[in-house]
Amino acid sequence: MSNTSANSYWKANIKLVLSLLSVWFLISFVCGILLVDVLDKIRFGGFKLGFWIAQQGSILTFIALILIYIRAMDKLDSQYKQASSNDAQDTEEEAK
Repeated sequence: MSNTSANSYWKANIKLVLSLLSVWFLISFVCGILLVDVLDKIRFGGFKLGFWIAQQGSILTFIALILIYIRAMDKLDSQYKQASSNDAQDTEEEAK
């Protein structure tokens, strides 16, 4: 993998991680702690929504984010692996 390709891979990886962490922060901290009083006015499955998000929603969101990360990284890895293979083929052809 070339230097440029490696840098763009890590930039895409960091962008993905930061966006997923932002969602997790929003659900677990903002909704589960800061907005709990507002969300408690809404009922979800017989429970106050703020309570439900703090107890179950943040955990389920975390699991969903892990699955999203796995799929996104598989896609990113295959994209850059293919680009790396093309770079290697170009280098072999230039060597001949």
